Amino acid sequence: MTQSTTGIGAHGARLTIDLGAIAANWRTLAARGGGVACAAVVKADAYGCGIARVGPALWAAGCRTFFVAHLSEGVAARAALPDAAIYVLNGLAPGAAAAFAAHGLRPVLGSIEELSDWAAFSAGRVPAALHVDTGMNRLGLSVPEALDLAGDPRIAASCIDLILSHFVSAEKPQDPVNARQIADFARVRAAYPALPASLANSSGIFLKGAQHDLLRPGYALFGGNPTPGTANPMRPVVRLEAMIAQVRDVEAGATAGYNGRWAAAAPSRLATLSLGYADGFPRAISGRGQALVGGVPCPILGLVSMDLIILDVTAAPAAERGATAVLIGDTLDIDAVGRAAGTIGYEILTGLGSRYVRSYVESC
Repeated sequence: MTQSTTGIGAHGARLTIDLGAIAANWRTLAARGGGVACAAVVKADAYGCGIARVGPALWAAGCRTFFVAHLSEGVAARAALPDAAIYVLNGLAPGAAAAFAAHGLRPVLGSIEELSDWAAFSAGRVPAALHVDTGMNRLGLSVPEALDLAGDPRIAASCIDLILSHFVSAEKPQDPVNARQIADFARVRAAYPALPASLANSSGIFLKGAQHDLLRPGYALFGGNPTPGTANPMRPVVRLEAMIAQVRDVEAGATAGYNGRWAAAAPSRLATLSLGYADGFPRAISGRGQALVGGVPCPILGLVSMDLIILDVTAAPAAERGATAVLIGDTLDIDAVGRAAGTIGYEILTGLGSRYVRSYVESC
């Protein structure tokens, strides 16, 4: 029987986002902190899931502190979260202080110049965080710089209310860089005893000695596995389904897709999905990934094109025009899809496009 295509027919695919699962994941991670406060990293429009819906769901679950990457993201988060503490991780751009203050956003200051600019502007009006680099070498004060600044009047003038750093390899618990970062951050924290401290990202929450005063999960909130190599403790959040636009039978030797990259070794049945790389489904998964049709794994054939994907549905009797195929969901979680595409689940999640019909559910 043809499955319902309500909403999909106009868009080609449906993205379902489980707000209840996001809230449950936040509670699971918060519980691991043993009473430590737990924030939520909602950059990239809540990892592609939509800050306007995700922010209030996390607030209702008890989250009061949020992190984004850019000032513009902070403005969007403020519209969804009028009473939250919102930090902007990518720092303070020249001339941006007034905009931060106007929206009550807290810059994460990562250089002497940023600290000086904020101290001159803020005069204690809006808090900020201090970012210390313990090994990533992207943003942040060096450990010696941070130690030298302890007691500097610019710290008080900037109304610093949090000191933070970021792990290099928290998802690899045996990597010795973790212990070095934990030790370096402890030195910095000792120099600022009155300031709350935050080091643990999603995977860092599972490392001994990394919890401090504020947890900062991001990817795990949205179903990503923070403990690769072991069972995922998080509930799945996103489900991507695409409509089958056409089914055809081909003879042995027939090719499919651009450049004839796939050829049938035997008579086969093919299904074409209304979905492609313009929807954020990666071209790199061509010939490597699969979809589920009626629960049956069906290989992706040839090259993913802009708007269409071809599946081998020879083994899937449920495949017919108007039926749906699952590209993310069930056994195909975002980490599995990332591996099939030669990338990571983060890229799959944050790259999901805008052409889907989006549905929000709130499971228990």
